[in-house]
Amino acid sequence: MFVNSLYFCIVKDETMDTKEQFETVINVCRSLFDNKLKDYGASWRIMRPESITDQLFIKAKRIRTLETKGAGLIDEGVREELMAIVNYGIIGLIQLQLGFSYTVDIDNRRALELYDFHMNRTKELMYAKNHDYDEAWRDMRITSLTDLILQKIYRTKQIETNKGLTLVSEGVDANYSDMINYSLFSLIKYEIEEKNCPD
Repeated sequence: MFVNSLYFCIVKDETMDTKEQFETVINVCRSLFDNKLKDYGASWRIMRPESITDQLFIKAKRIRTLETKGAGLIDEGVREELMAIVNYGIIGLIQLQLGFSYTVDIDNRRALELYDFHMNRTKELMYAKNHDYDEAWRDMRITSLTDLILQKIYRTKQIETNKGLTLVSEGVDANYSDMINYSLFSLIKYEIEEKNCPD
């Protein structure tokens, strides 16, 4: 719970600019990823990309269910699921780069290097798009961002069914990157709008 409480209190600071807010939520997601590595190692290396897409689907579907029903029966909320989408999205990009393995074939240090490489590429894409779209995400509803994540997942599943072939569309990697960035948008919006930190 340390990671979550740290996160909630930092992002409340509305004097932060966009890049500072993104770096804050990214650091919290990375810290969670690092802690999971310490618990489990890079056990996700055995997962095929399609399995990662299904894991992303489960997380996004639960977020939408929580948004619709207003409550859940297990002790993990929307923020935890959004952080999971960020981290599974990065895992998906790593798996696309390396291919899946039949064993855990990288150590934790290498896993973090790969995480940082793909996160840096993803956030630089976000910064460029954010410039062009003039931070339109700030005026969007959080529920719309959830729907966009689910749409990207369904697109990814269709591309996977088509064996990765597309006629005019971006590939799986671009969809993973968009899911990551939409989740980061949502994490920032939740904390700014709800102001969960104590005074």
